[in-house]
Amino acid sequence: MSIRVFLILFAGVLGLSTASSVSHSTSAAEPAASPFVLQMIRDDSVHAELQLSTDQIDQVYEAIGEVDPRWWVNRIAPLEKQSTEIRELTAMLKSRLSSVLSADQMNRLKQLEKQAAGTRFVVHPDAVAALELSESQVEKLKETFTATDEEVAKLQKQVADKEMEATDAAKDVAAIQARERQSLVGLLTRDQQAKIGTLLGKTFDFSKVQRTYPRAPEFVLEGAEWIQGEPETMEDLRGKVVAVYFYAFQCINCQRNFPHYKAWHDDMADQGLVVIGIQRPETSAERNRERVLAAVEKDGFEYPVLFDEESGNWNAWGNTMWPTTYLIDKKGFIRRWWQGEMNWQGTPGEQQMRGSIEQLLAE
Repeated sequence: MSIRVFLILFAGVLGLSTASSVSHSTSAAEPAASPFVLQMIRDDSVHAELQLSTDQIDQVYEAIGEVDPRWWVNRIAPLEKQSTEIRELTAMLKSRLSSVLSADQMNRLKQLEKQAAGTRFVVHPDAVAALELSESQVEKLKETFTATDEEVAKLQKQVADKEMEATDAAKDVAAIQARERQSLVGLLTRDQQAKIGTLLGKTFDFSKVQRTYPRAPEFVLEGAEWIQGEPETMEDLRGKVVAVYFYAFQCINCQRNFPHYKAWHDDMADQGLVVIGIQRPETSAERNRERVLAAVEKDGFEYPVLFDEESGNWNAWGNTMWPTTYLIDKKGFIRRWWQGEMNWQGTPGEQQMRGSIEQLLAE
């Protein structure tokens, strides 16, 4: 299990956002922003739960198209800015959805948002009001959640520092979850506990949710050009699984991934996989169009390559390092990404990514 996968699991189990951990200055009545609505509203299982019509789903896609570009690059912003942006984008999206969904559908979406938040839903303003929590209860909940956050931070650091296996840390997650849930029950009166069911509604199985990331950014052609293959657009590639990777041809870590991309293209192009390379220069030599072209031929790329000379695509994707590889599903949504060499120090990254591609092709 990679560190990234562990952190996502950790967030999902506790109802936390890895992008916006609760700080000591965050009050219980105003919790850190979490992108639950931004995440869930794009998934087929949630559409089915809300009983959306085909027309409503199309309108939902239009709505998320307005927030996704900002949300995707927000993941690399400082934590404080991330939280502020998530609040603003969530408000924008909910405003749009209120004109698309019926009152019953919006109410169910709010219930799903609370369920996704786990125990933390009780500190949202509407829950505080509905449960009639006292100031003392709110303060004790704040202390409980802060203590959990501190444990989260310690475990994250231990995994990141390779002092603890992610699988072992994941076991600790279950214990932390149980303890926090038990603390919540102990802090609420019987009447308050009885009201929780009304606020949450029927339990939804979030394990069915597959799409939680934005749609892939459209290719930017200002300051960029296709130097191999026919020009592509993300919209035209709908119905295909797409592997997009950012590289610089002199980057040794990038070069070690090249055989994997070639193998994917050779093995799965006939099944509907499209591999696309985006060469974003790091050195002066990598800004030379002729040298980039020569490297494409030398490295045996047989798929489209975009020369991102002015970094328009790099910025649109919020990219931060070479190489980075993204997998996009048939509806154009980012489903997984990998930073760095896929088989770094024995990590079975290529095998994992290949497995993900096969799953996406089968959908």
